[in-house]
Amino acid sequence: MSDTGTLAGKVAVVTGGASGMGAATVRTFVGAGAVVTLVDWDEAGSQRVAAETGAAMIVGDVGDAGFCDGAVDAVVATHGCVDVLVNCAGVIHRADASGTGGDDWRRVMSVNVDGVFWMSRAAVRHMVPRGSGSIVNFGSIWGGVGAAGVVAYCASKGAVHQITRAMALDHADDGIRINAVAPGEVDTPMLASGRDAAPTAADLAQLAESTIPVRRLAEPDEIARVVLFLASDDASYMTGAIVPVDGGYTAR
Repeated sequence: MSDTGTLAGKVAVVTGGASGMGAATVRTFVGAGAVVTLVDWDEAGSQRVAAETGAAMIVGDVGDAGFCDGAVDAVVATHGCVDVLVNCAGVIHRADASGTGGDDWRRVMSVNVDGVFWMSRAAVRHMVPRGSGSIVNFGSIWGGVGAAGVVAYCASKGAVHQITRAMALDHADDGIRINAVAPGEVDTPMLASGRDAAPTAADLAQLAESTIPVRRLAEPDEIARVVLFLASDDASYMTGAIVPVDGGYTAR
């Protein structure tokens, strides 16, 4: 499948588009011909990606339902519709239950779960009357299997998987497809964040060697290309799917 023109003329919104896999998705979608608006709370990062790609940007917090409604409404007011939504915005808190405070828990849930729901709810309101649309959520390997020291993140991604399945069933008759990617270990800023000490390149290489069957980390672009497939008409018979992109991690 060639990326060029895969989303030609489609209007797409990508949350978390200022860095990591979100930024890679913005670049990939623009390369595939989409008209992209990125949504992120990082204004400086958003400006960098927007300047690089020509995407539009909206700065704000997807954990705020009113902001999500306004962001999607603004895209529709400018472009007349929203064809594709990618919910990539996410945060992580690295701790067990005892080390997870109430504010830590609520913030992870606010961005990772509420943000997916609020943005998706806002998008389907505009997609239903048109009888078409595609939503791709970012789940995780840790939405399907557990991991020590990231209880809030695991819980949030499990919720994303279930939102994906439930909304896919709700909107199958509306012509809206809703799927999720479940990335494994990806070389992004989040991988190094929230740790007592930033991992070195050697640390990351050892992580890959010891935990991932293909023995390397994923690059953000490798995840973005799967998102592109799910968003496009090439995946026309897929809805409610959780697609692992994990180098074989969950095959065990």
